[in-house]
Amino acid sequence: MSTGKLICNDLVKKYGKKEILHGIDLELEPDKIYGLIGRNGAGKTTLLSTLTAQSPVTSGTVTYNGMPVWENQDALDHICFSRELNPLIGWGANSLKVKDYLKAASLFFPNWDKRLAERLIKDFELETKKKICKLSKGMMSMVTIIIALASKADMTFLDEPVAGLDVIARDAFYKELLSEYTETGRTFLVSTHIIEEAEDLFEETIFLNDGRILLKETTQTLLERAVHISGKEEDVDAATAGLTVYHPEKLGRSKAVTVLLREGQRIADGYDLSSQPVNLQNLLIALCGSDTHSDAPDVRRSTAEIPQNAPEGNSDDRKDR
Repeated sequence: MSTGKLICNDLVKKYGKKEILHGIDLELEPDKIYGLIGRNGAGKTTLLSTLTAQSPVTSGTVTYNGMPVWENQDALDHICFSRELNPLIGWGANSLKVKDYLKAASLFFPNWDKRLAERLIKDFELETKKKICKLSKGMMSMVTIIIALASKADMTFLDEPVAGLDVIARDAFYKELLSEYTETGRTFLVSTHIIEEAEDLFEETIFLNDGRILLKETTQTLLERAVHISGKEEDVDAATAGLTVYHPEKLGRSKAVTVLLREGQRIADGYDLSSQPVNLQNLLIALCGSDTHSDAPDVRRSTAEIPQNAPEGNSDDRKDR
């Protein structure tokens, strides 16, 4: 198990004059599985690209174990970003056969596990003589999963790894990821929109919204302090007075809100209310939805706070702007 941390400080990323990432401060520790969630266009792929030196930062720093990652092979030997393949591209790397694509990957990653790659190819029934561009979306995802797991990189980043996979293949991936994590203690960061399935994997969850870290917190602690309250509007308002509420919904005289409690806070007693736990997907809707209060304060607690501030580029990253 590696003891190196990946740290970015005041990371800014621009495409031309448009700033995409705004002063990101983030620390990824060894031996953890992180979830990165956010809306389309929040900047997730751009963030992963800059953290892994696939795209240069505009300003700020990214280091692994104290070493700059940009054009530094000593650091990059420990990092893998297995990014989502685009089924609409038929040239470049996508024109390679699967077996040649994987061979190139094996040369790039010094700790490549050939036996693991061969087993996953067999388990996923991947046709290695086909060109990447001729694969289905699900098969493309299998290629990215094989590269991520077989790379044996200490810091491994996956962008939408289960896109296009059926439920059986997704379940197989989650089991493989957990098995690899348990066996090696590698750090994984998974960016996904299929949040309900994946949330049990995440020891910590990072919310990215409009190019900023909204919060980073242990998943269990985060969900323990999130609650969905519903009832008569006057009762909901009275019980949550003084608390910051998110995603208010009204239907007739009824009202529902999501509350993210801080230490020492609680919902007032004495009202006829329904209280429900909130999963990560619904919490994302509450915190980042279009009707969330625009003046809502920073939702991070001091124990989980990731400082943030202010972000030129690779066209491949633009899909996530």
